[in-house]
Formats: sequence, C-alpha cells, structure tokens
Amino acid sequence: QVQLVESGGGSVRAGGSLRLSCVASGYTYSSYCMGWFRQAPGKEREGVATIDDDGNFDYADSVKGRFTISKDNAKNTLYLQMNSLKPEDTGMYYCAADGRDLVVVVTPTGELEADFSYWGQGTQVTVSS
Repeated sequence: QVQLVESGGGSVRAGGSLRLSCVASGYTYSSYCMGWFRQAPGKEREGVATIDDDGNFDYADSVKGRFTISKDNAKNTLYLQMNSLKPEDTGMYYCAADGRDLVVVVTPTGELEADFSYWGQGTQVTVSS
C-alpha cells in the first residue's frame, strides 16, 4: 500500500523559506512520478511542481524561480524548497505519487495539471505579510 507522509510546514513571514519533505513507502519509489499540490481556504487544489522518474520537472508559473522540487531515491523522499515566500503561498501542501506514465499538463495560463492516484495527508504552510 502506497503511503506518503509530509512534513516541514510552518508559519513564516513573507520573504522567508521553508523546505517540505515527503517520505514515501509501499512502492518502487524511483519509478514513480511525484508532485506537490496546495489548497488555500475556499479555493481549489492546484498543482505546484512535479518530477518524473528521470528527474524532469515542471512548475506552475506562480512558483517558478522561487520553489525547487527534488527527490532523494536512496531515502525515498521528495522535497520542495520554497524561497521568497508570499502570503498567497499559504495553504495546505500535499505530496502526490503515481506511475511513470502519468501525464502532466502545463496549461497556457501556466497552471499545472495531473491526475495523481496517491496522496498524503498534507502539511500546513502559512505566510504572513
């Protein structure tokens, strides 16, 4: 059974940094596509960043240049380094995983879309102005 456990969320001031982690278990970690999503109160969940089993990544335009997704296959861990945080980055952040054939779409408006099958419980990020 696939399990994803996020950590690293917290409260920071605008301009600050956080690093989120997601420990995965129950599948062959290195051969999966993984991603980070977030959901702000009253809004739909949105894609933040994805990374495939070859290390190729995509980002939503809203976080490009500020966030970095990476993974450590030896530790079965996915990371999201978040710098220059803004109040609009506030939300619950979720780790997601799926098979290597998952299709990730970057829309013309710079949004990231992918239909992941497995999800973690989330970790809260709050950015104050």
